[in-house]
This record gives sequence, structure tokens and C-alpha cells, in this order.
Amino acid sequence: MTRRISIFGATGSVGTSTLDLVERDSDAWQVVALTAHGDVAGLAEAARRHRAEVAVIGQEALYADLKQALAGTGIRAEAGPQALVDAARLDVDWTMAAIVGCAGLEPTLAALERGHTVALANKESLVSAGALMMGAVRASGATLLPVDSEHNAIFQCLAGSRMEDVRRITLTASGGPFRDFTRTQMAAVTPAQAVKHPNWSMGAKISIDSATMMNKGLELIEADHLFPVGLDNIEILVHPQSVIHSMVEYRDCSTLAQLGSPDMRIPIAHALAWPERIATPCQPLDLVTIGRLDFEAPDPVRFPGLRLARDAARAGGGHPATLNAANEVAVAAFLGGRIEFLRIAAIVEEVLAGYSAPAPCDIAGILETDAQARAAASSMVERVQA
Repeated sequence: MTRRISIFGATGSVGTSTLDLVERDSDAWQVVALTAHGDVAGLAEAARRHRAEVAVIGQEALYADLKQALAGTGIRAEAGPQALVDAARLDVDWTMAAIVGCAGLEPTLAALERGHTVALANKESLVSAGALMMGAVRASGATLLPVDSEHNAIFQCLAGSRMEDVRRITLTASGGPFRDFTRTQMAAVTPAQAVKHPNWSMGAKISIDSATMMNKGLELIEADHLFPVGLDNIEILVHPQSVIHSMVEYRDCSTLAQLGSPDMRIPIAHALAWPERIATPCQPLDLVTIGRLDFEAPDPVRFPGLRLARDAARAGGGHPATLNAANEVAVAAFLGGRIEFLRIAAIVEEVLAGYSAPAPCDIAGILETDAQARAAASSMVERVQA
């Protein structure tokens, strides 16, 4: 049976990997909506190639460019934040939520409220609005499938088991490109160095988050919402080879781990086909060639993002949204050459220290908290530059 699907963030690394899998069995999928933030050419090409019904560009000012690029195709062009939300409410069987950052919050929430099966690759939405998102899942009966390799691994290790039987969940981390760097060495790194992940092919923002290990902190908060075993029962372990993607330890002291090559098409395929499996073109795991698997505890001094994320999760309320917003601003400033690498975590910590807003209880409150944190972080970036 052909399944109707939409892909939000279709021109990013997760979106293009999803479309690669879809194209390999095109008769199984009918592409309804594709979206992108500002890549008109990439979105138009993907929409034509996969015969989408609608294409949405996030930047409203680019509407005319997209409409012209799709002229004569019969594909409807839309633009702007509200168009993204409207596309998320279309009648589909499966939605990939892969818009980077808090910009993906409202479309993802709309898809969940519609009762869709949502494959979640946008961790920032769950970090900023976890209670709201999980409440929408319960209220609508939506199915939320984690796509991040770590959370997808946990999901697989939990199959057929009860959460009350889980003793501990371990998220693994590669350690990023600066795992062995001193703080002094980190102070001098460039954006070009930071986006070169040793194992994974990812977009710029998530690559920087991996380099600071804030990515793992965000994943900690995400895991706390998806797998409610208690924050103190979720730990992070550095595993440079990125072969074991996460582990679940049960109360009988058995530990299940999910292993695979570092290729995002593997967890995407799992979510795309769930509850079944489909073939992928990925490299099979060759443990003989790999030879060894190493593990070490993360260093919270060199990578303070881990501590900041855990503290924000424990504080609750608007702290996770504040953490995420401040981090997005700081990462963008680093990528733009406006601040040094180590200033990313420093700015996030300073914004969190000044947090005093009431805990948000709805989408408007979350967006207001997000806006306040962005303004505070932007002000700090300006002061650093002055």
C-alpha cells in the first residue's frame, strides 16, 4: 500500500537522506509536502523529482522565486511560517520533522496534534517544549518515532519491554572533533575545523553542537521526555567509534545495545518502515575490521554544555527552552566568525543565570521565552564584539 508522506527540512542532511530512501522504492511512497528554509533551488528540484503536491519555503520573501521555479509543474508553492504549519496539517500517514532549531516547533506540534506518525529528527522542539509535545501525542493518539541515532537505538532496545524494568539508559557520544583538545587548543579552533565531524555527515549547526557536546546535552533532555526513567538514570558515555549508538540496562543486569555504521539512513529507514524493516544501501557493520570499541567518561570541564543541559532539565520550566535558544544564537555567532568557540557555552551559561521568566504553559509562552533568551544572547554577542 502506498503511504502518503511529508518531509519538513527536505534539503538538509536528514531530509535528503530520507528522500534517498524514498526514491529507492518510489512505488511505496507518495510525497505530499516538502519544505525548506531558504534553499529555493534545492526544494524545487526535490519537489519536481519526487512529484510533491506542495512545496513550502520558510522565508516568506522567497515565495515568488519558488513559484517561478515550479511554474508549469502543477506543484503548489507556499511560503512563510503559517504555510509550514498548514502543510503539517495535511492528510498524510507519516511526517519527517527535520527542520533545524526551534523553527521546527510549531509545524512539529501541528503534525502531532493532527494525530500523524511523526519521525522526529528536530530535537530542539522536544527540548524547548517537551511537556507540550508529549501532551499532544497523548491527546491525539499520534505516534512519535525518534530518528536521532541515539534515541532510535534506545527505542529499538526497548522493543517489547516495560519502562519499569529499565535501570539505566546510556547515550553514547563520539566526542566530536575536539575530544582530545585542551581548553587552550579549543579557544583557537575555527568554524571550518568545528564542522568536520570525524564520523558523521551533518549540517553546520548540529556539527557545532557535536563539537561543543551541547548536542549530547540536548539529547539528554530529549531522552528524558521520550523515555521517562528519571534524569539521574540517563548517562552519557564517550564512544569514539560511533558503532554502539546507545544502550539500555535492565534491572536483571542485562544490557542491550544497538550497533550500526554511522549513517543516518539506518535510523531513518527504521522510522520510515516501522513497525517493519526495509533494506538500505548502508555499509554493513564489520566488527573484525573495526577491531575494538573504546569508551570514556565525558569531561564536563572541557565540555560544559553537558552540565548546563542537565541542570536545565532538572530545573525544568522554561530553562530548557532558554538553553536551546541561547545556544542557537551563540552557534550562529561562532559560525559567522563573531565569537570564539569557547564563548558558545559561556554565553549559554550567562543567559541561563539571568533566567527569571515564569514557566511557559503553552506555545505562546514557549515562543516568548525563546525570544527573550535570543535577545539576551544576541546582546552578549554584541558586547563580546565591542
